[in-house]
Amino acid sequence: MWRDAGDWARFATVWHDDGAMMATWFQGPAAEFIAVSRAGWDRGVSILHFLGGTSVDVAGTRAVAQTKMMISQRAEVEGVLCDVVCTGRFYDFFERRDGRWAIVLRQPIYEKDRLDPVTPGAVPQLDRDRLASYPAGYRHLAYLQTGIGYDVKPDMPGLTGPGVEALYARGAAWLAG
Repeated sequence: MWRDAGDWARFATVWHDDGAMMATWFQGPAAEFIAVSRAGWDRGVSILHFLGGTSVDVAGTRAVAQTKMMISQRAEVEGVLCDVVCTGRFYDFFERRDGRWAIVLRQPIYEKDRLDPVTPGAVPQLDRDRLASYPAGYRHLAYLQTGIGYDVKPDMPGLTGPGVEALYARGAAWLAG
């Protein structure tokens, strides 16, 4: 909520100092993620999030939370203003340090997405080969993001497959200490 509202100081409080963010367009330290998110905000980049149900597994001072989410990003795609909606989960590694729970790592899982023109009847002419080159769970999001100049990571975890299985194993190891 605080990222989408541009409340950067409060957004910083959800992370530990060594926290990291993995997203299609950014992978690195949380402090840097906040800085580039703010810079995008200032340029008019429109990325919003809807958060749904959450489950949390806790083991001592560590936890793994999964939260249903939808990412909504608006930008021109092949000259047509479009919204991309991507559904998935935030898979968060939390730790309690000095009595404070905060994120150590946020790894989204991208399950499926779609692209909708904002103006009814407008149809962007997508490059089908380029679209097909991105993973199924976030191919429209990647198409939009690369089109506005972002480098997109090509191997983020999806609904099924080795990427998400490796993430679940990493989460189990995190909880085991």
